[in-house]
Amino acid sequence: MPATPLLDTIRTPADLRALEHRRLQELADEVRAEMIEAVSLTGGHLGAGLGVVELTVALHYCFDTPRDILIWDVGHQAYPHKILTGRRDRMRTIRQGGGLSGFTKRSESEYDPFGAAHAATSISAALGFCVARDLRGDDNHVIAVIGDGSMSAGMAYEAMNNAAETTKRLIVVLNDNDMSIAPPVGGMSAYLTKLVTSRTYRKVRETAKKVTEALGAPIHDVAKKAEEYARTLVTGGTFFEELGFHYLGPFDGHDMNQLTRILANAKLYKDHPVLIHIVTKKGKGYPPAENAADKYHGVAKFNVVTGEQAKAKPGPPSYTKVFGQTLIRLAEQDDKIIGVTAAMPSGTGLDLFAERFPSRMYDVGIAEQHAVTFAAGLAADGMKPFAAIYSTFLQRGYDQVVHDVAIQGLPVRFAIDRAGLVGADGATHAGAFDIGYLGALPGFVVMAAADEAELAHMVATCAAIDDAPSAVRYPRGEALGVPIPDELAPLAIGKGRVVREGTTIALLSYGARLADALKAADRLAAMGLSTTVADARFAKPLDEDLIRRLAREHEVLITIEEGAVGGFGAFVLHFLAKEGALDCGLRIRTLTLPDRFQDQDSPAAQIAEAGLDADSIAAAALTALGRDALTGEGEARA
Repeated sequence: MPATPLLDTIRTPADLRALEHRRLQELADEVRAEMIEAVSLTGGHLGAGLGVVELTVALHYCFDTPRDILIWDVGHQAYPHKILTGRRDRMRTIRQGGGLSGFTKRSESEYDPFGAAHAATSISAALGFCVARDLRGDDNHVIAVIGDGSMSAGMAYEAMNNAAETTKRLIVVLNDNDMSIAPPVGGMSAYLTKLVTSRTYRKVRETAKKVTEALGAPIHDVAKKAEEYARTLVTGGTFFEELGFHYLGPFDGHDMNQLTRILANAKLYKDHPVLIHIVTKKGKGYPPAENAADKYHGVAKFNVVTGEQAKAKPGPPSYTKVFGQTLIRLAEQDDKIIGVTAAMPSGTGLDLFAERFPSRMYDVGIAEQHAVTFAAGLAADGMKPFAAIYSTFLQRGYDQVVHDVAIQGLPVRFAIDRAGLVGADGATHAGAFDIGYLGALPGFVVMAAADEAELAHMVATCAAIDDAPSAVRYPRGEALGVPIPDELAPLAIGKGRVVREGTTIALLSYGARLADALKAADRLAAMGLSTTVADARFAKPLDEDLIRRLAREHEVLITIEEGAVGGFGAFVLHFLAKEGALDCGLRIRTLTLPDRFQDQDSPAAQIAEAGLDADSIAAAALTALGRDALTGEGEARA
């Protein structure tokens, strides 16, 4: 009779801690296999989790979670953590509607003390837990795990700078895999690489193993000797020492014996925070991931045996690719155009730009604040920077957008990818707020593309604006198949367009929901209701003439946007109120994302849930007219 898989006996980390130490690597191997199998069926983030399997097992073995607080940074690497904390049976629902989140989430498990999706938050959050613990007089441990890519973010250093004077007991694990979503850049990356490739580090590995294998020595003595070798032979930890941390490492993050010993050693420090530098391999244990350029950071469903990912059906290019290709076209005619991104060259399409113009492309790492002000400096000296940043990540640089760009009126061009709902990545990555937070800024030109041809024109418009900051938002995913013209003429600033003429209902769409507005108009027409469909194009400045006309000539005006309450619809209402148009019997409705954070689901399901699909738009118009939303007849039902 075959032996029961070890993983089948693990319901919680308490079960893991009951294992004999010699069986931990066996468990890690089973966790790795389980993760590969699950993600092959669902898609998701694979490479990061594979790289921290041994670390995850060791952390839960050495610490009394959830009493001891374990905080992950970003969350991409938390899949093994989920498997070991009572969620294994739901792993095949990850990133699906009604399923597990792709990130740590407080409402999901007591083993997720802090939600993580954006980089470089773990040390700050952990420090908060440390202070709360110290004020209560408790004695539990707090551990923050942070990747080398996240260490390029200033927030990590702000937290570390504050840590030593705030608490004496904090453990930070620096997971150095030399690979974020894109290869890490900058001085910190070079510094860590120098540490782990040096002859000194190789000597540490060889010598420390011999020391820690000493027979008969108590484990705290063994750990202390290992730590002494690390601290005396590796001098590169001086940077962290100057911040007030005991620096231990670098260590092999796939050596279970070494990991458990050094974590046990770290628990003994009570006079200073500790930073443990471990070296891991993203995609570890799965050759297709290890050999891929991106280490299978994010994957579609795939064949476990071959690693081949499911291929999308042939179709139009993504909006991201359209942006990248359009910027190349413009840059071929204008040598002042420069690309700037924050660790997302492929995610924003600027990898294409970098291939064509390597000397005019700057990836600053996970440092959105720096990216924005860097672009402001470029603009101030006559260049034409395009800062391509996801909507949800641009939030991290908002103070710089306000003070360094908007107040100075500098012509930085923001290409805002992933604007709107993003499907499987859920609330943490949805670009819901950029319309409101940019539209509130004086002097900004704020656009949204309804299709890929509009996006191309808007990128050209941004390039032509030399006296003000500008932004164009566009969604994640495949474009609509609208041909892009050979000539990219800039748009007239603040002018929308009427796509279909009607008389009773006016649908004023801002951005990517125009196609659904046209479908809604077809359904309303089938009920005998003549409908105008207009594409606003600009949230700022508004096309006031167009809005006046729509309000004057129609019984109902519906604004539609894939953005939060307080965005385009609010701007239109404010204008109409100022004009007195709301006193003339106009029936107006604003369709936005709901005033809550939407969980992960398919994009179509999210749009329907938000009430922004064609059926919902038509129903809103009928309800505004006092008609039945299902039949279009009579008075609205109570």
